[in-house]
Amino acid sequence: MTKKQSLGSSHVPLSPAVRAGDFVFVSGQVPVGEDGAIVPGGIGPETDQVLANVAKALSLAGCTLADVVKTTVWLRDRDDFSAFNEAYGKHFPSDPPARSTAESRLMIDIAVEIEAIAYKPL
Repeated sequence: MTKKQSLGSSHVPLSPAVRAGDFVFVSGQVPVGEDGAIVPGGIGPETDQVLANVAKALSLAGCTLADVVKTTVWLRDRDDFSAFNEAYGKHFPSDPPARSTAESRLMIDIAVEIEAIAYKPL
């Protein structure tokens, strides 16, 4: 059995990231900046902030976005899909991870949430 290690802390009952052997699982990240506020500007800036937050959580395990093998994305509005793809693609310019994307009602008033799985051997 693989040992699980929680990384970081959160004000809600979850770990920002958990390492399980060579895999790192990043909890769903939302477009909240360092000041705790949701970034303005819609799907593009929100996607950029979410992926910055994913990168920050990955760094707790010594990983980067280049180590991501799978993401799951929830969009509030499927009509944002094209603009989302444009912003997302800038963060994964080559060999993007596998991805699932769904339209969903989100827990707070945001346009996008992303969780990620990274692979980085210990």
